[in-house]
Amino acid sequence: MAADRRESSDEEKIVRRFVILPGIGGSGERHWQTLWERCDPAMRRFRPASWDAPVLGQWIVALDEAVGEAGPSCILVAHSLACLLVANWSARSSLAAAGAFLVSVPNPQSAAFPTSAAASFTTVPAAPLRFPTRIVASGNDPFGSVIYQRRCAEQWGSRFIELSALGHINAASGLGDWPEGLHLLREFAEEIERVGAVPPAKGERLA
Repeated sequence: MAADRRESSDEEKIVRRFVILPGIGGSGERHWQTLWERCDPAMRRFRPASWDAPVLGQWIVALDEAVGEAGPSCILVAHSLACLLVANWSARSSLAAAGAFLVSVPNPQSAAFPTSAAASFTTVPAAPLRFPTRIVASGNDPFGSVIYQRRCAEQWGSRFIELSALGHINAASGLGDWPEGLHLLREFAEEIERVGAVPPAKGERLA
């Protein structure tokens, strides 16, 4: 009987899946998203119609499909342009995720933003997202300043974490599989597991 109870308890545990959401162009071979996905079978990449010519509506459809497959307990792991996807998806989709880990939110008004290629992403929702979120920002990101990303966190109801000068937190940052980021993601997932939702908090700054 005790063994039966243990088996039943194990079956009731949530199987946590992570949906990897790269930005424009997809994440290359040396990008931390790619490296995480290779090492963890619970992480699966969504598949939009085009990585290089992103259309917001098509990306939302692809995210709906990915979340439908992963289930409502999944956590979204977004980088760059995909952070704007998540904000728009929250406003438009009937589906939801358990949470979203948003790294390097880009400012469509920044000089580095690929305006011509990603024109459909230039309107950024200001409403709170419908699920717990955490924004991780670099101190010297050319795509989005700390001030801009902190404002997004305030509008979206996200916890905000400022890291040191890591550029756009991508392959060019030389982070490898970015152990610090993986630790932050696991910490976020554990908090969701504990309390079911993560309330907004004041920004944190990590050296």
